[in-house]
Amino acid sequence: MGTVEVLVAQIQGLSSTAGDISRLHTILKQSEELLHSDTACLPSALAQLDASKHSLGYLYILEAYTSVPISQEQYSSTALTISRFLSSCNPEQIRLAPEKFVSVCKRLKDQVVLLEAPIRGVAPLLTAIRKLQISSEHLTTIHPEFLLLCLLAKCYKTGRSILDNDILEVDQPRDLFLYCYYGGMICIGLKLFPKALELLHNAVTSPMSSMNAIAVEAYKKYILLSLIYNGQFSISLPKYTSSVAQRNLKIFCQPYIELANSYSTGNVDELDTVFQTNREKFENDNNLGLVKQAVSSLYKRNIQRLTQTYLTLSLQDIANSVKLNSPKEAEMHVLRMIQDGEIFATINQKDGMVSFLEDSEQYKSCKMVEHIDSSIQRMMKLAKKLTAMDESISYDPLYLAKAGRERQRFDYDDFDSVPQKFNI
Repeated sequence: MGTVEVLVAQIQGLSSTAGDISRLHTILKQSEELLHSDTACLPSALAQLDASKHSLGYLYILEAYTSVPISQEQYSSTALTISRFLSSCNPEQIRLAPEKFVSVCKRLKDQVVLLEAPIRGVAPLLTAIRKLQISSEHLTTIHPEFLLLCLLAKCYKTGRSILDNDILEVDQPRDLFLYCYYGGMICIGLKLFPKALELLHNAVTSPMSSMNAIAVEAYKKYILLSLIYNGQFSISLPKYTSSVAQRNLKIFCQPYIELANSYSTGNVDELDTVFQTNREKFENDNNLGLVKQAVSSLYKRNIQRLTQTYLTLSLQDIANSVKLNSPKEAEMHVLRMIQDGEIFATINQKDGMVSFLEDSEQYKSCKMVEHIDSSIQRMMKLAKKLTAMDESISYDPLYLAKAGRERQRFDYDDFDSVPQKFNI
């Protein structure tokens, strides 16, 4: 009986109890060299195992089998094998070898991308995330791979399903940057601009010891999205942003800073000049579409400014004020803004007049109350978790040792002043 066959028999016999699986794990780690040197026998070995019962052993063999180059004709069958494993494997067993599991998931992603069928990997990787996660607050290395496939397959709503959870535990820093960047792009695709801004902001302000290319790209999109959604952008970054980002982000994103500065003037011609000057750069960054939306949004901002000054205004006057080509074009902008709830107005088409109204929202509808309540509940939940984390850190030995080294040996304030009666 060959050695791989012996290993298969051990996997079949040691996959029932926790003690057996622990022993099997030791055997599998000692057999890695064997598995990678005798890959020709591995397909038949996989055929003898049940992925749901022998998940740990199946994972080791599958990882070794997929580690060697395969022909393009094998991509489809291998992707199917991995997908079936991910859907049926036992979570408790695969968590014993998370690196192997992540490696297999990444190979599935690579293969479906090479097959130009990214949608084939979306559901399996979502299942893999749920099985590898310790809790919904745990960010795994599979999260960015899944979001990338959702972007490539344009399955934005499926990608959105994992973006609502507040992340408090991260395996690798790079995973967080990619999660926020890809997640921001998915939310942009769904026109969920507030959530997109939140994710991109997290990518920009997360701790980093050296300049991060992902943060640079996130900052470019963050600038453009701020202009589109908020109509303004503040160049100053929050105090908690790393010093590396504070010093370098503006240098790498200079054309975008120029665009934001010209946007703030409200001058359409000036903004268009900056756009045309840097058009090639925007296109190379794959941000041309967002830049065009930002330029177009300036017309809306200028119309919104008019609502703060006038009660009624003709379409011709609006077109002249915001530099549109005709009253008809002004009417289309106003109608679209009314429909999106960006202004409150009525149009008298007979006279060509627009009457601007007050915001009709009284903030007392059931939907609004539910929205406010859910926001309050989320803030309370986050505050509670942050308090618990702060308490945990405060008595962590590593933190206390580091804090002690960085602190001066004695602080003057550590000593009480000498009572007056003992003064000499």
